[in-house]
Amino acid sequence: MVYVITICAVVGVLCFVTVLRTFTVKGKSDFLVAGRTLRWPVLVFTLLSSWIGAGSLFAGGENAYRNGFAALWQSAGGWAGLIVISLVAARARRFAQFTIPDLLEARYNATARVLASIAIVISYTVITSYQFKGGGDILHLIFPQIERTTGVYIIAGFVIAFTAAAGMASIAYLDLVIGSTVSLIVIVSVPVLLARAGGWSAVHHALPASHFQIFGEVSPLKAFGWFLPTMLLLVGNQGMYQKFFSAKSEKDARYSVYGWIVGTITLESLLVTVAVIASSFLSTDKPREIIALAAKQGLPPWLGALLLGGVFAKVISTANNYLFSPATNLIHDVYERFVQPNASPRKILLVSRLIVVLLGLFAVLQATQFESILQASLYAYTVYGAAITPVVMAVFFWRRTTTAGAMTSIALGTLVTVGWEMTQQWAPGVFPEFLRDVDAVYPALICSVVSLVLVSLATPAPSEDLLRKLETT
Repeated sequence: MVYVITICAVVGVLCFVTVLRTFTVKGKSDFLVAGRTLRWPVLVFTLLSSWIGAGSLFAGGENAYRNGFAALWQSAGGWAGLIVISLVAARARRFAQFTIPDLLEARYNATARVLASIAIVISYTVITSYQFKGGGDILHLIFPQIERTTGVYIIAGFVIAFTAAAGMASIAYLDLVIGSTVSLIVIVSVPVLLARAGGWSAVHHALPASHFQIFGEVSPLKAFGWFLPTMLLLVGNQGMYQKFFSAKSEKDARYSVYGWIVGTITLESLLVTVAVIASSFLSTDKPREIIALAAKQGLPPWLGALLLGGVFAKVISTANNYLFSPATNLIHDVYERFVQPNASPRKILLVSRLIVVLLGLFAVLQATQFESILQASLYAYTVYGAAITPVVMAVFFWRRTTTAGAMTSIALGTLVTVGWEMTQQWAPGVFPEFLRDVDAVYPALICSVVSLVLVSLATPAPSEDLLRKLETT
């Protein structure tokens, strides 16, 4: 009963905050970037909550269950990405636009905007889909009479309605509540769970020695195959830049990164620790559920209910973020830019909400196509990281990049990732044996970066007038 009460309380809080913030949405700026009013404490927790969702809780938990602390290679990619982000946060806020394709069109051209929007829609709807799947798992754990698939539909309907209601204004303040609460609960849960397991000596005795080694039983190539997609997604993450665009000032954007660094390293390390400890005395045929299972079976009911409620809220929060972000692209980068440039604010708001619903339904469809959240997350991260991140970083760090180089990079990054993954899944015999287990991130990133450099060097350099305009924006 305590689990039911907790989930109902979480849903109640989410409803209250969303309804409250819905009344503040008057137009496009309020819906897409919260009116550019967010202070750094709010930004810290919305960044933390949008990053740590089903990818960390379910994919990371699945990885830790199978491979122990070697799973931290997946998290460490994000930590490396944070170092780069700290260099560009203030500049991103100075640009003060709505989306990553805004940035790419200003530096390259309208085609780069469209190609980037396509890559973002592909990757972000996959990420949204496994948030739905994770939420469905939690509902099944608490209410066994609800099948996992039915749970996916319930969570999807809930998220779609909330995201369509208030946009970024709802998301940011939901994240403030969720991020601060979950961080505290996880910190408290680790020592309690460790005591339940019998201490570190019992955990070590119950698990293979490889679970405590730097690479465990995986090769360095495989470990870096986890590291790279995560780093690339974080460095070029549109949802992150959109939150910087929502900041009240450059200082708020910069300070938010510092808090985000501390929170991410702490919380992701603790979540992997929870999964490893729990795997020493709990077993499951669905490893992605190990953290939720630890909450239900490894902790005192009151603490377990709080942790499970927090995990549920995190999944909802992350689904909101990754559903909202591609909707923003289709609204701002396609509809307003090419379909109806003179649409009224009221019509834009109406179309925005319709697009959220359609993308949500597309994400539900994708949720039925995979079982492993770890595999789905690495695929989504690679699509985005290989297609978008190199050209975004070139905006900030390489003046010689040309429009032709950027468009080639985006196209190849997307096509190689999708083609490689589909071939591995449906026709692995096409590859020589030594390539069959190579993660898509390696060929996709190589093709993306090499084409960016070579095509840029082979085509005329961008004008100094354009570069100066961007640098003084």
